[in-house]
Amino acid sequence: MHKGKGMKFVGDSRISAEKTSQVPKDYSEYPGRTEAFWPNFLLKEWLVGAVFLVGFLCLTLAHPSPLEGVADPTDAAYIPLPDWYFLFLYELLKYEFASGDFVLLGMLGIPGLAFGALLLAPFLDNGPGRRPHQRPVAVGMMLLALVSVIWLTYTSASHVDWEARAEANKPVPESSVEVDTSHEGYEVYQNSCASCHGGELEGGAAAPTLVGIEYSAEEIADIAVNGMGGMPAGIFQGSDEELEQLSDFIITVNESAK
Repeated sequence: MHKGKGMKFVGDSRISAEKTSQVPKDYSEYPGRTEAFWPNFLLKEWLVGAVFLVGFLCLTLAHPSPLEGVADPTDAAYIPLPDWYFLFLYELLKYEFASGDFVLLGMLGIPGLAFGALLLAPFLDNGPGRRPHQRPVAVGMMLLALVSVIWLTYTSASHVDWEARAEANKPVPESSVEVDTSHEGYEVYQNSCASCHGGELEGGAAAPTLVGIEYSAEEIADIAVNGMGGMPAGIFQGSDEELEQLSDFIITVNESAK
């Protein structure tokens, strides 16, 4: 018999007298101080998580993510961007202290310190209080991280015209034009123009379509040699006869498309 604990009777030596019950304790005698993890605390966590999940799903349905076209390795002017949840790291690498000679600091040093600090926050501020004002270190570090991520993401996204970017990089539809592969200018086109304008003159991310253009054979020949707009001069390196064949081929395809 132990003082204040009552009497214990053990009828089987294989059963420990100190065995505890699996039923959670009744914490009603200590209101506001603590509660059972299962199911009280965990149920609250699940409810909060479910609300955020439903809200996130509604957001994705109302504002779908802007998808771009198929990657084009011939487009040297295209600037790839990470997904929105990595835009803050992309923006961080634009600052002098995180780029150039200090790029490793921006890639590994600063993010490593930031995430490491968040991991250590519960251990740096391990007071018994659960309210935000009772845990200033952990709450302050979390707010600083949240504000930094939101600001860097907003700054990076504000410099991008997402609608124009998505419009310019839409997948190229398949061409409905029948190309005469037996034409003498077809091989010239394949060697000089197909890498940018497509195998069926349908165009791509690096160059516009050649179907439906309103140029004469002389104008096409001049553009092929001297370039125009984003097309540099000197791309066509063939002979005058091949240039004439190329112009005639493009004109023939456009006439068949009318």
